[in-house]
Amino acid sequence: MRIDKFLKVSRLIKRRTVAQEACDAGKVFVNGRSVKPSYVLKVGDVVELKLGTPICFTVKSLNEKANKEESQTLYEFKS
Repeated sequence: MRIDKFLKVSRLIKRRTVAQEACDAGKVFVNGRSVKPSYVLKVGDVVELKLGTPICFTVKSLNEKANKEESQTLYEFKS
């Protein structure tokens, strides 16, 4: 699944266009590298968002049609 779609489906970012803009601005990192919106995520990838307060999480599952309850099971925050 593309990173921009994952961020939208997981409800970490409200709209896909905002996720695309964040990637283009260099504020989204996967495994320590800045990525474009078309980057294909894999389970186990470590994602870092630097939007205001930095958020770091691990991708647990990829589900393109996750509902509100399932969206929280797609990732796990790192401590």
